[in-house]
Formats: sequence, structure tokens, C-alpha cells
Amino acid sequence: MTLRKILIHPDPRLKAKCTPVVDFSTDRAKLADDMLETMYHAPGIGLAAPQIGITERMIVMDCVKEEGGTPEPMVLINPEVVWQSDERSVYDEGCLSIPHQYAEVERPAAVEVKWQDVDGKERNEKFDELWATCVQHEIDHLDGKLFIDYLKPLKRQMITRKMQKLKREMARG
Repeated sequence: MTLRKILIHPDPRLKAKCTPVVDFSTDRAKLADDMLETMYHAPGIGLAAPQIGITERMIVMDCVKEEGGTPEPMVLINPEVVWQSDERSVYDEGCLSIPHQYAEVERPAAVEVKWQDVDGKERNEKFDELWATCVQHEIDHLDGKLFIDYLKPLKRQMITRKMQKLKREMARG
């Protein structure tokens, strides 16, 4: 497994709409392992392929946060929300591509998602609570949408300026 570099906003690759995955070779499983290792190392609960510069519809997530909890890593390829609840929930979201910035985002409280696994097999599951928030957040990445796109323009601009400053500082070393 290889740690991948996580792109920091603003980066045009984070705003690109990703292409569906059609090749389910063994490289797909290797990429999934790399993404999970990168996500856990960050640490985070979700990571989308465009966050590591790959514009394909693939996400990983594991929302088990309890100390001593058994990890439940998931790999979703070509995920698509096929149902969403009318009930809404608000969660203070963050993003590995927008480090140390958080904001409340309102989303459907529960969703049903269909996707393919690393072997191309069709899967379907209903998610609620943190899992629902996470899967929607990561699917947004595949459509070039960031959690800050749900915020008012002034707040979004403020966070973007902070990220530009962070990137300048990182470039200086």
C-alpha cells in the first residue's frame, strides 16, 4: 500500500466531474488499498479519488470512530444515490482537502446508494447518521462539489483564502 498526496483546495482537479469506472482490473483493488491507507493516515472517514488527483468515480469510507471499534472500510465505485429521505440532518463537516475548516451542512438524513465493488459486482445499501453524511459528501466530490459550496459566498471565500495561504506556506516548506 502507498500513501497518496491529498490535493488541497483550490485545485481545479477537485472541481472536475469524474468519469465512470469501466475497468475492474487488479489495479482497482490496489488503488482502493492506497486510498484507504491514505484516508486512515490523514486521519479521515472518507476519501474520493479526485482528492488524490484521479478523476474517476471511486470513494472509500469508514465511519467507525469509537475508540477500539472494529473498522468497517468500504470501497464504492460508481456510487449513485437512488433514494433520499425527506428528513434532513445537519452535521459539522470537514474535508481532507480543506484541512482544519468545518461548517454545518444540511443533507438528507438517510440515503440509499447503489455502487459496484472492486470486482464490478453491483451493491446496494441504505445509510443513515454519519454514514449518510459521509457517503453524500464523498459522492459530491465525484461531481466536483465541495462542502464549502453549500455555504454562503462570504464564508466560502474566507475558507478559500485560508487554503490559498496554507498552500503558499506548504510550498515554502
